[in-house]
Amino acid sequence: MARKYTYFFGKGRAEGRAEQKNLLGGKGANLHEMTALKIPVPPGFTISTDTCIEYFKQGRRFPRGLWSEVEAQVAKLERAMGKRFGDSKDPLLVSVRSGARISMPGMMDTVLNLGLNDQTVQGLIRRSQNPRFAYDSYRRLLQMFGDVVLGIKKIAFEGLLSDMKRQKRVTADTELTAEDLMELVEKFKEVVRREAGREFPQDPKEQLRMAISAVFESWHNKRAIEYRRIYKVPDDWGTAVNVQAMVFGNLGEDSGTGVAFTRDPSMGERRIYGEFLQNAQGEDVVAGIRTPRPISELKESWPRIYREFERICRTLERHYRDMMDIEFTIENGKLYMLQCRVGKRTAPAAIKIAVDMAKERLIDRKVAVLRVEPWQLEQLLHPRIDPKLKVRKLTKGLPASPGAAVGKAVFSAEEAVEAAEQKQKVILVRPETSPEDIAGMVAAQGILTARGGLTSHAAVVARGMGKACVAGCTDIVVNEEGGYFQIADLTVRRGDSITIDGTTGDVIIGEVELVQPEELTGEFGALIAWADSFRTIGIRTNADTPTDARVTRQFGAEGIGLCRTEHMFFEGDRIVAVREMILAKDADERRKALAKLLPMQKQDFKAIFELMDGLPVIIRTLDPPLHEFLPRKDEEIRKVTESMGVSEEALKDKVRYLQEFNPMLGHRGCRLGISHPEITEMQARAIFEAACELKREGKRPFPEIMIPLVGHVKELQLQREIVDRVAREVMKEYGVKVRYLVGTMIELPRAALVADQIAEAADFFSFGTNDLTQTTFGFSRDDAGRFLPLYLEKGILPSDPFATLDEQGVGALMRIGIEKGRRTKPQLEVGICGEHGGEPNSVELCHRLGLDYVSCSPYRVPIAKLAAAHAVLKTKVKVKEMGEK
Repeated sequence: MARKYTYFFGKGRAEGRAEQKNLLGGKGANLHEMTALKIPVPPGFTISTDTCIEYFKQGRRFPRGLWSEVEAQVAKLERAMGKRFGDSKDPLLVSVRSGARISMPGMMDTVLNLGLNDQTVQGLIRRSQNPRFAYDSYRRLLQMFGDVVLGIKKIAFEGLLSDMKRQKRVTADTELTAEDLMELVEKFKEVVRREAGREFPQDPKEQLRMAISAVFESWHNKRAIEYRRIYKVPDDWGTAVNVQAMVFGNLGEDSGTGVAFTRDPSMGERRIYGEFLQNAQGEDVVAGIRTPRPISELKESWPRIYREFERICRTLERHYRDMMDIEFTIENGKLYMLQCRVGKRTAPAAIKIAVDMAKERLIDRKVAVLRVEPWQLEQLLHPRIDPKLKVRKLTKGLPASPGAAVGKAVFSAEEAVEAAEQKQKVILVRPETSPEDIAGMVAAQGILTARGGLTSHAAVVARGMGKACVAGCTDIVVNEEGGYFQIADLTVRRGDSITIDGTTGDVIIGEVELVQPEELTGEFGALIAWADSFRTIGIRTNADTPTDARVTRQFGAEGIGLCRTEHMFFEGDRIVAVREMILAKDADERRKALAKLLPMQKQDFKAIFELMDGLPVIIRTLDPPLHEFLPRKDEEIRKVTESMGVSEEALKDKVRYLQEFNPMLGHRGCRLGISHPEITEMQARAIFEAACELKREGKRPFPEIMIPLVGHVKELQLQREIVDRVAREVMKEYGVKVRYLVGTMIELPRAALVADQIAEAADFFSFGTNDLTQTTFGFSRDDAGRFLPLYLEKGILPSDPFATLDEQGVGALMRIGIEKGRRTKPQLEVGICGEHGGEPNSVELCHRLGLDYVSCSPYRVPIAKLAAAHAVLKTKVKVKEMGEK
């Protein structure tokens, strides 16, 4: 059986369906599906993604049989439209668009009006009775074909268009006459001749063949490769090509084009949201060249069309059970749908839409939870401008993506990338963004554009990334080359600080103080409650202060998985007592200094226990090497010697003595407690005195004491003896009993390998994956930034192991540690307290490894909860799929 490369759709019949996205691409599959739903779609055909892959395998040549299939499909298209491709009297014109498996906004290339040439343009004039429209369509073809197919820089055409408007003293393209456009067509053909070294092809079939090849080639263009790298899209998927009969939104004032969403993609409200342009082609809206009108005005201008459009939106949303992103064209008062896809949305919108659709019974709660990606929740924690501040608002644009951002103005993607490498915060300011700006958009804190609407490239991409964006700020004039923008008589230059508010559209001069959002409720609370009902792994937080503990409770964490006691030592007068302890000549002097620290630590613990009433609080005993608490600079040393009454030389000697060649593997963790047991003693007393006082008051403190950097069971036994002894003494003094556990961090490979022995002395394990990653790879986390980007770029590592758990190495050690530990103690509590505890992929791995809980920073608790629910639900989906197979 001959291989099939192409699939037809039109006149209510389609050879493909929505579930064939891998074969037909997202755009193609949905065109076939809409056709089958009897929605008005211009007929066409799709060339499969397999064909694209085969094209590259054949050395960038069409596979055998493809072109004859394309010609047969064109003939079918001619019959469906009642026109002929290349006919000089009434020509069929087509568009050629790419369509990957997943939506890649602005990443691939499109050519409209294929089939126009010096003869067919005359047929189009006769048919439309509109010379201006015909020549406008022809100049667009020349411009797109020149750019996409022949590789001519857009500026060569755009410069001529700008010159023509300036010469004719008009501001909009639509103000140019047929004669102006005819002249422009000749100038554009001359650009093709000069820049490409050939004539513009007059044969429509040659145009089509070249355009199909160009769309295949666009899969490997720079911006598509960059997009795939950022969003981890495989390079070997390929793209489909959609060849479709043209319908024209630029035929006159009863024609137009638009982009819409079936719900608000910014806030999730159940209303049609979008924009349209009269007398324009589809690319004009998404390219941001003209600022469009809100979709609500379509209802006023064309009520009949709006009613039909509303009905189609409802049909699509019910069918796909999701918010849809739709492109449409109106030709001479008739509505056509050109594309539909699941719409990109902000995190607030994703949550509201998922919860509302579950309440509307379009989807169930499991689907609702899976609809929101854990990483999207970061957007909910975007900074915002303090409403109490008086700010100098410069101007207002469209609120394209929520959140506020502060940074220095830069005017190119390259500048933004360079600044980010220097750890500088910048706002990318552009006339409008294009796919070439993707790297700069990733690097910038926020994006500000002078042109474009709420569905422009800048808006869609910024929303997807969770970046603050203000678009369509028409009051500003951007000079990219000069590195400044102007508004009235004010100039903002490269390096000047500005603030943008993507929630309101405000642009503000200077740096404005931003505040974090408060406790999240409403739909967010409902979604997280549903996630809680599905997840099986516990969620705790890393919290070092009562303030952190308060946030922990707000987000519904189930305890504290890591309280780092040394963080308390740097506050106020405490550092003086710590330094006295370090500089002590003997154990007695050290105890005197520690006695000053005891009440301070006790108060901290008491406040945390009180806030976490009834929930476990894991307190790690002192971990970092002592030299970290001593001054380094001469000026600091001088101040310390004066306040403590010691000689400068004595202090410098102590600093030198404590300095280590490799402190990460040096005198720290349990090694400190073994060398100076009085430190562990003081910390244990502070913990148990705080707990006993609260127990007397009727509270329910639950301390878990964690000994860090254990590699041998005897280390843990020695430290545990101190903790248990102090616990007995304090409880006897207070006359109360407090439940507590003693455990250890598993952060050394040896600890994982002998976990069966260590479990004999431990009530719980907590994987300290920051250090476990360092000691497994032999990477220093503080120095790895110099070479890790190169490792990622060259594919040595799939991701940063300090951000996402390395399953094959670190994960394997964790598996060994869990299995061995539970072999000794089947009920052993096991968790994780490294930064990985809030990273979605790492949470999924922890779920698979059978951990009892993960612990993360307070603001990542909702992310961890949702990731934990996804881990359960995705596992069930995989099991179900395997059963069906």
